[in-house]
Amino acid sequence: MIYLLDANTYIEAKNRYYDMEFCPAYWDWLDQQFAIGVAGSIDMIGRELKDGNDDLSDWVKARGTQFIANDDEATQNTFIEIVQFVMAQDFSPANRDQFLAKADPWLIAKARTTGATVVTHESKLSDATKKVKVPNICKQFDVRCIDTFVFLRETQVKFGLI
Repeated sequence: MIYLLDANTYIEAKNRYYDMEFCPAYWDWLDQQFAIGVAGSIDMIGRELKDGNDDLSDWVKARGTQFIANDDEATQNTFIEIVQFVMAQDFSPANRDQFLAKADPWLIAKARTTGATVVTHESKLSDATKKVKVPNICKQFDVRCIDTFVFLRETQVKFGLI
């Protein structure tokens, strides 16, 4: 995979600008990107998204192979490094614990071990922040991190009217 997508990219797309009903081309394009190995996500993201009770959870349930395993030894070792780093910082305990309990550190770990780019809607904050943010942790571990719109530009997608 070249790009690994965070859960918020799917949720934001479904809830706002690429609603499944009026922009099916986006979702078809994602399927194509997954099929050719350009984009995907990790199993933990898939599990988070399946927990919903909406069109997105149904879409994810039908696409199990787009969510790759994140339990390999290299990813687990990198996850441990991320946990150790996060625990050593002066982050808000509640925010820190929430970050570590979710898929985000695993997504970053998998991206680092595979050389992939993380795609997220989170924004980088000042290094002095008390919040744990995906782009900040990506920077710390030399993982490239972009948003959905950079992802779309880099893959040179073109959506047209039918």
